[in-house]
Amino acid sequence: MVDTLRSPLEYARLSREELAERIRRRKTELNAVILGHNYQRVEIQEVSDYLGDSLGLSQEAARTDADVIVFCGVHFMAETAKILSPEKQVLMPDLRAGCPMADFVTGDALRRLKARYPDAVVVAYVNSTAEVKAESDICCTSANAVQVVNGVPADRTILFVPDRNLAKYAAEKSGRPYVVAGREDGAVQPGSIVAWDGYCYVHDDLVLDELAAAKKKHPRALVVIHPEARAELLAQADMVASTAKMVDIAEANDEVIFGTERGIVDRLKARFPEKTLVPLSGAAICGNMKVNTLAKLAWCLDHQQHELVLDEDVRVRAERSLRRMLDLSPASFLATPQETALEDESIRQGGCGCA
Repeated sequence: MVDTLRSPLEYARLSREELAERIRRRKTELNAVILGHNYQRVEIQEVSDYLGDSLGLSQEAARTDADVIVFCGVHFMAETAKILSPEKQVLMPDLRAGCPMADFVTGDALRRLKARYPDAVVVAYVNSTAEVKAESDICCTSANAVQVVNGVPADRTILFVPDRNLAKYAAEKSGRPYVVAGREDGAVQPGSIVAWDGYCYVHDDLVLDELAAAKKKHPRALVVIHPEARAELLAQADMVASTAKMVDIAEANDEVIFGTERGIVDRLKARFPEKTLVPLSGAAICGNMKVNTLAKLAWCLDHQQHELVLDEDVRVRAERSLRRMLDLSPASFLATPQETALEDESIRQGGCGCA
């Protein structure tokens, strides 16, 4: 192993090329795999073995023969990788890379809500902590939230945590009543979605004025918005899609406005420089994702820090809710007619490792 430096600050004095070479060399020594989320800095995406959304990356990690997983994302994502790969060492470049939306709900708080609705089914968005997943019946992603909700009997109330916007989108698509926990006005109708009052600040801050400005500048562009955005914004979208699906849409279209964190837009622009791919908002940046840097990644590998450790009871119960989602029949996740039409019209290129 090359000489290690004492702190990420010392690594930051090295050139980008030196850091990339150190990372490649140390990765080989440790038999490690680097997972880069769609919202990471471009320089981290460039050294990642796999790029994609949080669940897709965790599934990819479980399939590899690597001994060490370095997750360049936020804390709940590294937890998910550990849940699915308990025998592997999972590292994070910076433990401060958290998710404010995931932090909206704790295991204790969810247990109190479950006590109020003892017969409800708990659906946890994968953007949640391991402790919350352990208290849930089934997980969902932004891509399959509607299908997961539709799999619950129509007369069963659903507690949906932690994203109220994704919950509202799933309620509208499934035809279920919707209410935010703590704002119930009287008895809740059976079959309702009771949403936790959490949100992603990046997507929740997207506003109609920004969309109007983007459409005025690019009137022919397809508008694609992530379902973590507010309902009034989703109502103006041509398509509502997960980050993984946005990669497919970029392949199939020459001009797109993306309503999501701009990290994936930067990546897609680099991949398709001839296309007009623009962020709905230039300010849509997740500062939590961006605390990971190339220097911290090199330090993390050299020192095998910071390791993600989970209580085994929590891990096992969290895995149960994840596996219930993963074990659902693929037929329950069929593409919409609009998505199928887009795919049929596109000329598919080689895969990029995304979920």
